[in-house]
Amino acid sequence: QKVTRSEDLQGKKSQHAEEAVFYKNCRAAYLTVFKSSLESIKSKEQLSLVLQQAGRNPSQKTVNKYWTSQTTTLNFDDFCAIVKQEKTATKTELLAAFGKIDTNNTGYILHDELYKILTMRGEKMTLDEVSTITKQADFNCSGKLDYNKFCDLYLATSEQCCKTAREKLEADNRSKQQQFGSQAETSSEGITLPVSKTSPRISRKTDHKLAPPKGDSTTSRPSSAQTCKASISTTISAAASSNRNTKLIEPDTMKEWQCAQSKGCFYLEEDGEIISHKYKLHLPQRSTVCITIKPLNLRQVEGKSYNWLSVDTALYILKENETQENLQLVSFTEQQNKEMFGWKGELGSGVYWLLPFTTGCRLKKVKPHITGEAKLVCRGEDGELALTREFRAALLDIFETIDLDGNGLLSLEEYNFFELRTSGEKCDEEAWAVCRENFDMKKNELTRQGFLDLNLMEANDREGDPSDLWVTLLSLGYNKALEMTEACPFVIDIYAEKCKPRIKAVYLEAGSWQLNRAICKSVVNKGEAKVMDGCENIVVYSYKGGRRITSVIENKSENKVIIHVNNEQSKNCLNNRGLTVFAVEVAPKSMMVRFHVMPLNEREEWLYKCVHSLL
Repeated sequence: QKVTRSEDLQGKKSQHAEEAVFYKNCRAAYLTVFKSSLESIKSKEQLSLVLQQAGRNPSQKTVNKYWTSQTTTLNFDDFCAIVKQEKTATKTELLAAFGKIDTNNTGYILHDELYKILTMRGEKMTLDEVSTITKQADFNCSGKLDYNKFCDLYLATSEQCCKTAREKLEADNRSKQQQFGSQAETSSEGITLPVSKTSPRISRKTDHKLAPPKGDSTTSRPSSAQTCKASISTTISAAASSNRNTKLIEPDTMKEWQCAQSKGCFYLEEDGEIISHKYKLHLPQRSTVCITIKPLNLRQVEGKSYNWLSVDTALYILKENETQENLQLVSFTEQQNKEMFGWKGELGSGVYWLLPFTTGCRLKKVKPHITGEAKLVCRGEDGELALTREFRAALLDIFETIDLDGNGLLSLEEYNFFELRTSGEKCDEEAWAVCRENFDMKKNELTRQGFLDLNLMEANDREGDPSDLWVTLLSLGYNKALEMTEACPFVIDIYAEKCKPRIKAVYLEAGSWQLNRAICKSVVNKGEAKVMDGCENIVVYSYKGGRRITSVIENKSENKVIIHVNNEQSKNCLNNRGLTVFAVEVAPKSMMVRFHVMPLNEREEWLYKCVHSLL
């Protein structure tokens, strides 16, 4: 187990170093087009140009995907997320595309045919643009295009473009002084994907004193041309984790309490955003309650590490008043008992919302190091298709996760959460009736065997092609080795002393503005407040609870402000933004979550030291 933990830690450091290089390359590309990484992309043309500097060659369709009619600007974090999604073309992919035209596999395409294709199909080029290609002597001869040479030159040019941008960045002393991100491999600071979503930025109003919706407060890297007018420093030291054991649950006194339970899951989206189930809690009368959340304990192989077991979890409890829009923060789970977090107190009768939360420090995109793809189906001696043992085990774990009420059966409602996640569609009553005729059910609910048979039928429909099965697995957080690396199943337990509580999952979606506001309010209520020296309108709140530190910035002024954040002196720390140095723009009369910090290695002491400066 010690060896496994050591390998995990080394893997994390390697991943952090790789992502540090990625962000450095992104910044190099960005600064070939803009003077500062605080500048925003203001047009489609700028987006296309800066993507080309990053070695991409985006089509108009690709540009339109990120720049819609409602988009006004995209910041540097948006650019990083786009580059992460839009991979560079490989020579194999390019040759395959040309091969569809060169059906005789000669290695050449006639110029006449090239003119016809490029000016009449897809995103049409002009005759002059095509002529520019055909006149290049490096890959044209005798009226033909040598597309193998063209691919080589295309890739070499793309790489040279990126190399030139990196060299320019290194040579520019002023840019070099900015030193964004953790660029040294020995740094203890973790690097993760930016949390900004690549969706278009839409202008919207920001409520005073509330955490603004995602997109209103931008994050970027500060320019060295800016000067700091005021600053504040925060230092918090923490001992190695002791898996503190609080008196959160007292079995003897709670034996007679009534209990309700529901499972759920955090899922990591392609752009780094985290979605999860959201719940409604009904209490028929006032009662003392105990609410807990912890990672779901699925099957485990001895000696093997499981990513989801180290993911931090929390629940924010909000009281529903007249409308769903008017939710009032009651409290959140801050007491810790090993991997469990909980809250105990008195709640009045009524409806409450339970919003699961994870910081994103541990649940993040990772570069897979997989040597081969797991086999999902096989054929028996009779020639019939069957699910492999490994795939069956993964499906049973999935069943355990999506069986929210834990009764060993899937209701239509539970199955539809699964369908929405994997296909984006819902199963109606008529389709459910068809399932009832073909697969094992009890009391109109799908059994484990029925769920396995359903997946086997999908494999048979595709004559053994596992493509659709992989779509399902990847959307549920599994990699090609059938390891769940981008999801974290959890279980919520509610104990009530005087009544029977009821809990129901109602949504599966990304963190809402209500959750963002609740986090801000909890940090303000329980954290340490520091007014920035020289600027009394800027307040930084820092809250430490359990294994995490959360920081919130409040801007009381009438103007937007840009805060430079330097976290380079922290030791053994991991944060959800993935940067040790960055800048945030805070809207007037608002507050925002700056970032969350956790220990990189919980078995060692960790030091959080952060300096905020007003630019």
